[in-house]
Amino acid sequence: MNTSPSPRSGLRGGYALLMVMIFAAIGLTVLSASMNWASQTALMNERNNQLSSTMFAAEAATEKVITRLMRDYDVSGEGTVYANLGTYRTNIPSTTEDSLWSAYQFSNGAGTANQSYVERVTAQTYVPLESQYSGLSGFASTYRVVSNARQTTGRFNVTNAVQQDVQLASIPVFQFAIFYNSLLEFTMAAPLVVRGRVHANSNVFLGSSADLTLQQDITATGTIGKQPWFGYGLSTFTGAINYQGSVATNVRSLSLPIGTNNSAAAVREVINLPPTGELMTSAMGQQRYYNKAELLILVSNATVNVQVKTPFDAAPVIIPWTNANYFIATNVTFTDQREGKTIVTTELDVTKYRTWAATNGFVAAKLGAGNAPNIVYVADNRSVSSSQLAAVRLINGQTLPSRGLTLATVNPLYVKGHFNCTNAAHLGTTNTSSSRPASLISDALTVQSGSWSDADSASSYTSRVPSDTTLNAALLSGMVYSSADGTTIRSGGVVNFPRLLEAWSGRTLTLNGSLVNLYDSARGIAPFQWPGVYYTAPNRNFNFDPNFLDVTKQPPGTPELRTLIRGSWVNAPPNRTNYVAQF
Repeated sequence: MNTSPSPRSGLRGGYALLMVMIFAAIGLTVLSASMNWASQTALMNERNNQLSSTMFAAEAATEKVITRLMRDYDVSGEGTVYANLGTYRTNIPSTTEDSLWSAYQFSNGAGTANQSYVERVTAQTYVPLESQYSGLSGFASTYRVVSNARQTTGRFNVTNAVQQDVQLASIPVFQFAIFYNSLLEFTMAAPLVVRGRVHANSNVFLGSSADLTLQQDITATGTIGKQPWFGYGLSTFTGAINYQGSVATNVRSLSLPIGTNNSAAAVREVINLPPTGELMTSAMGQQRYYNKAELLILVSNATVNVQVKTPFDAAPVIIPWTNANYFIATNVTFTDQREGKTIVTTELDVTKYRTWAATNGFVAAKLGAGNAPNIVYVADNRSVSSSQLAAVRLINGQTLPSRGLTLATVNPLYVKGHFNCTNAAHLGTTNTSSSRPASLISDALTVQSGSWSDADSASSYTSRVPSDTTLNAALLSGMVYSSADGTTIRSGGVVNFPRLLEAWSGRTLTLNGSLVNLYDSARGIAPFQWPGVYYTAPNRNFNFDPNFLDVTKQPPGTPELRTLIRGSWVNAPPNRTNYVAQF
């Protein structure tokens, strides 16, 4: 029997071996490619992780500079920031903060190690502002911060960079229709249209049975919205809230540069007398109205000390009382039924003041002929009984001096009759073309109509029937804040910012200006009570004065709020300090 292998069978075995080898080769190739791909992917991922970590490190370096820069600006101003550029440049993350920074090398993008690039790009000038404050203007400068970071422990020698531009801005506060340094309450308000910007360094509580319209932007460091308040639930707030501008919450606070925190107690110092030894050049000294003033009226139990000076002048000229008593009276009293006290006043007749200042030799010697002092500071510190309250009152203020007028006082302030509306045809309107730059700064502000009678002040409020009254001025005053539950003590909300003591029903109170609250009232401290106790509410014609958007028409001594506005943020190419992103 023939048992030799078939040639075809051997051939099939050879083919099988060849196919195994081919598939093995393909498998090895695929495996090699897969391993190479995996290796390359791992390397790429590692490189991307390094790029991300170095970018975050570079951003951390820029943020550390900006935090320090921001703090210095808030406290001491732009001059200090510019003087400290060298310090900021070396202010990089260090191992004393966290040991992880030992793995990074920082540079400034211009070849210098262990530094960030920090330079002023544009010097301070009055310009339109950016970001959430667009539409406002301020004294602003722009700074650029650039940091490069390299991870020294990484596989790859890669450097990443972050470039940030920030705007340091000082914003005149009276550009806001309403500005509060604390809780801002619109709750249980009468129908109200707000025709300008609104900001609160806290929450904004809304909600009423009446409609509220906000025609421009509203910002807050806290929240903005309806809140159960005054003992009322949300179902009570049936009025519509109409936002016609943008709404921004959790924004950065706007602060006064007083060298300390911006609590109500700290900010109130701007209207207080300066303590002995405080330098006018200090942060607080620069903000005090006493130092800004051109005329001081200081009333004590025995004397009335009147001085004329230039702002921040350490050598004022004393004006004899027999000269100044032409426009100042200290023997006028009336009753304030909200306070439940007899008001002992230092009363200034604005018409007489304007005539007196125009020809007074002491004034001319200090300020030049015809230049009436445009910031007057009054402090009535007479000792009074528990049933009395020392205060200041302005009368006959319909026409102001040509340079305008700011009246600042540590006392409660009363304003009787029309104020700052020379053209009678403009009374009761939004036309402020005949007005002068003006502000009223006080512990508390009460409006008395032109029909107010001191003789009737202790009678029932129904006997005090006011006449329509117009005030054209920025108002900066304290208030009595609501208790935490909003039921025990009520502020009366923003509509009751100017206090009233007459039966205003059917009458109109026109206010063209700005409402600013920075601190608590410390002297006029009786809380708000509902209309029908010592007054009834007027028709409120409250309007923002657009004159205040013009730097040449802002009231004398207008406080400026400081803030840092973030501009561009770019992940810039390394070793550049002037990168412009292309979009």
